[in-house]
Amino acid sequence: MKQPWIPRRERLWVAAAIVVSVLLVLWELWSLLHLPSSTVHSRSFEHTFKNYGSIARIALFFVLANYVLAFIIKQRIWDRMGNPKKWIAALLRFARKWHTPIAIVAIAFILLHAVAVFMYGIKLDFHNMSGLLALFVLLPVPVSGLLRYRRMDRKWHLRSGLAFAFLFLIHAFV
Repeated sequence: MKQPWIPRRERLWVAAAIVVSVLLVLWELWSLLHLPSSTVHSRSFEHTFKNYGSIARIALFFVLANYVLAFIIKQRIWDRMGNPKKWIAALLRFARKWHTPIAIVAIAFILLHAVAVFMYGIKLDFHNMSGLLALFVLLPVPVSGLLRYRRMDRKWHLRSGLAFAFLFLIHAFV
């Protein structure tokens, strides 16, 4: 029997995250598209799209915690210390369980952030160009993540995810 695309134990949470993300994007896009032109080009609207980006940033830090905790737990220093390793392993299990659902919601906020920035008016400066580059690098991450479930991605999910993380950190903090 062929393995399903999404394992049974994760299917409910992934489906719930997809439903929440689609509803969130539709609701927020509807409200963004019905704003008057004077509001879209005001300084207060800048806080709107920055809020989308801030929420996405928090969610992405949680998503990236999966990789950081996996790297930390593989270090030999934890072999001598039993108690911290147990706590890190528990955090890693929690981060691994919620990695995909939180990533789906984060992508929804990234999409809203990008749409709102384009509505506000994009300038071709370093900050916006790094954001656009990060957005383009993000596109293959969910596809390769889906292929990852079947072990067909040849580590592209990790590679493109790390490239996105690097560009995202540049965009968020420079």
